[in-house]
Amino acid sequence: VQLQASGGGLVQAGGSLRLSCAASGGTVSSYTTAWFRQAPGKEREFVAAFRSSDRTTRYADSVKGRFTISRDSATDTMYLQMNSLKPEDTAVYYCAAGPRHIILSQMGVPGPYYYWGQGTLVTVSS
Repeated sequence: VQLQASGGGLVQAGGSLRLSCAASGGTVSSYTTAWFRQAPGKEREFVAAFRSSDRTTRYADSVKGRFTISRDSATDTMYLQMNSLKPEDTAVYYCAAGPRHIILSQMGVPGPYYYWGQGTLVTVSS
């Protein structure tokens, strides 16, 4: 499976962006899908995940209530709607796909995800 992320850009604080991640060579409904991000000089961190087996979603505390993960099985595309953006949301955002039946405690960990997109840069200005 190949993942292609897009939709990043420069936005002012308080604004919105929607990231997309198109899958080819596989169907998103077969995997748990997730978004991670990495800011300059920092480790990659979990943002949001969607478990395919039961449609459970999980979010990092820092984005709860502001970000929404979704996907469209008809087009094999996953999305991350980001609202009320803050300068601390500035990072390269990566989409990922992993086991359909991933356990809840593993949804926010990079290790179980075996397909990764190339990343898209989001810059939030103050």
